[in-house]
Amino acid sequence: MERLLVTGGLGFIGSAFIRLLLETESDTEIVNYDLLSYAGNPLNLADMEDDPRYQLIVGDVADVEHVDWLLGEHGFDAIVHFAAESFVDRSIRSSAPFIHANVFGTQVLLDAAVKHKLPRYLQVSTDEVYGSLGPQGEFTEDSPYQPNNPYSASKAGGDLLCRSYFVTHKLPVLITRCSNNYGPRQFPEKLIPLMIAKALKDERLPVFGDGLHVRDWLYVDDHCRAILAVLRGGTPGEVYNIGGGREMPNLELVKLLLGRLGKPESLIEFVPDRPGHDRRYAISYQKLKRELGWEPEVIFEDGIAMTIDWYLGNQAWLDAIADGTYQEGYG
Repeated sequence: MERLLVTGGLGFIGSAFIRLLLETESDTEIVNYDLLSYAGNPLNLADMEDDPRYQLIVGDVADVEHVDWLLGEHGFDAIVHFAAESFVDRSIRSSAPFIHANVFGTQVLLDAAVKHKLPRYLQVSTDEVYGSLGPQGEFTEDSPYQPNNPYSASKAGGDLLCRSYFVTHKLPVLITRCSNNYGPRQFPEKLIPLMIAKALKDERLPVFGDGLHVRDWLYVDDHCRAILAVLRGGTPGEVYNIGGGREMPNLELVKLLLGRLGKPESLIEFVPDRPGHDRRYAISYQKLKRELGWEPEVIFEDGIAMTIDWYLGNQAWLDAIADGTYQEGYG
């Protein structure tokens, strides 16, 4: 029986990864180590709580003593490190929580992994460490670091620590960097669930600047399948980019959501642009396809339809976040 430590597993992508493993990997046990920060939603895995292969432990990846105990107690075969502060707007208002979680928290995990001789460590990162693209081209694994906001800078810092521990301590580190994810159970501060939630209430939909910032969209389950492929077959010390292969300006996406929800485009409200707002992301996943045979399975039209249908069918999930009851009984 394989035993995995998944950090931040009550978040959007972490919970989707745990769900994938529990549904497809019968010989895997998972300890979910989550701080229950505002984005950690127990409702995301409420239907998995009785699975004997799953255990939630509440804790902070930056807690040196607790993390050391955790790894010493459980004898993990691998860590998959999702836990992070990840919302750019929050990092602009205050960068300290991002340094604490994304840099110091990563260092604490790496130190514990070295001490306890962990066989495999996977760092889940972001294409935002590469900065902003012009109108042409794609990010590759060899693109330089050029982070443009405190969030992406903190993730770049964590990535560099991972590289250093691979070189210095020979820790079997893998790094994945993904494009923008979408799908069910995404915290409604991010673009797609925010716009859906506001549209359902006929509220104004804020769009930064001219709305022509371009993002590459990746369905969350495709991302999780890619992470699993890298965890199982990736080469230690390597970086693997994970892209969806579907670029779209934010304004076009918002109009698409409104159309599918039967809401008027007059709900769109242009607001002052975010400071340091990256203009375009696009990411090549050719290395991952070539070496591990992965490519996206969910086309965007199907994925966005499934996403909208999930939120329409789970408005109680949105309501629990809106009224703050989603974490009651935990912690």
